[in-house]
Amino acid sequence: MKNLYRRYRPIKLEDVVGQEQVTTPLAASLKQKKINHAYLFIGPRGCGKTSVARILAHEVNGFKYELEDDYVDIIEIDGASNRGIDNIRELREKAAIAPTSGKYKIYIIDEVHMLTKEAFNALLKTLEEPPQHVIFIMATTDAYKVPVTITSRSQIYTFKLADDKVMHDFLKSIVKKEKIKISDDALQIIVKRGGGSFRDSLSLLDQISTLSEQEITKEMVTDAMGLPEDEKISDLLSAYLDGNVVKITTILKDLLASGIKVENLAEELINTIIDAPRPEFIPLLEKLPDIREPFAEAKLLVSFLDDCDESTLSHSGSRRSRPSPRGSRANARAAALRNTPNRDKIDSSQELHNEHVSDDYAVHFDFDGFKRKIESLNDVIFKQLKRCEYEVVGDTLHLYPKTKIIYNIMNSNNNKKILVDNAIGFKIELHPAGEHPKSAAKDETLDKISAIMGGEVKNDGGYDPF
Repeated sequence: MKNLYRRYRPIKLEDVVGQEQVTTPLAASLKQKKINHAYLFIGPRGCGKTSVARILAHEVNGFKYELEDDYVDIIEIDGASNRGIDNIRELREKAAIAPTSGKYKIYIIDEVHMLTKEAFNALLKTLEEPPQHVIFIMATTDAYKVPVTITSRSQIYTFKLADDKVMHDFLKSIVKKEKIKISDDALQIIVKRGGGSFRDSLSLLDQISTLSEQEITKEMVTDAMGLPEDEKISDLLSAYLDGNVVKITTILKDLLASGIKVENLAEELINTIIDAPRPEFIPLLEKLPDIREPFAEAKLLVSFLDDCDESTLSHSGSRRSRPSPRGSRANARAAALRNTPNRDKIDSSQELHNEHVSDDYAVHFDFDGFKRKIESLNDVIFKQLKRCEYEVVGDTLHLYPKTKIIYNIMNSNNNKKILVDNAIGFKIELHPAGEHPKSAAKDETLDKISAIMGGEVKNDGGYDPF
């Protein structure tokens, strides 16, 4: 029995859902018999590029389209596995042969961006002077990888992912035809998880349709897909905004203990933030895409707790108000200057910097260039250096590691020597984590991670777990 995606794959242009910007002009050109020799379909995976290519190929030749048909004049090529110059040379030789039963010999090249440079050059020769009986329909998810010499000789059609309403209505119609009993809330989860891809959404619906002969509920879908409940996601993000460390760690621990995959949780958090974006979520959103093994759980904890500044916590363990990241940096810089023994000698324009901040004073020491040099020499030290704030006083570069682990790694003999040797013309003063305005909050973060993970978080100085 065919799966839902194959059963409901369109076989006519009017059957294609949500791509009117493509199907309408194509239908008009077919009606007027204005056929081009090269088409380029671009867009995300699963949005109908190959389906429309097949429909177009059959329409221009007047063939009746069935999913299982096999016309010798319609040749499908996978660009990923036929990407070399020899493959394209063979194609050119066969293209010169007249079609067997149709007016045109049509080549559908999927993932065309995978062709090598030499293969593209060979293909270009055919596109420049194509035989009258040949049509190329190329499809790609990465249009920027297709040479402009190819795109300039093609009619380009851009496909898009379906919006939620289009996808919901589409799935609703299939649910009705298939007599699948499913609640609207459960269907909406499939819409969200499908991400606008018709193929992915139909595959998910196919999978979910076997869960129960009774009505499939939101809870069934959530459990089957290993997804966190919406309420817990909302509670987690609210706790983050409040800076409530206790609540953050409790919710995370419960979610992970329930069997939710860390990657799934991170994906749900990203989708939720994107649906209702707020500036306060920017620091979290920067970290979530990198949540993966190894140490995925630790990375997730750090992404939430890293911005929990102890100075902004109330006695109940939650933040009275969460300052913006920009404000936090300004406060940290001001506090560092107040606590610097030689602050009277520092010009008023000298502020504490981190990797995201620069001003006129930075010209006295090229910190970005210094980081690039360290990166080329030692990736471990570079990663720690990125987690340091800094200031330049006279001929001395002061580094303020955010945690004891970072300090210990950078202060080891060999690592310290690399820093000193490459700070040309400047001395290096590495301050213990306790001297940094935010160090107490950062070290406390690691303590909480250690407690949640059931043991001490250790680092031997040679490997960065985060």
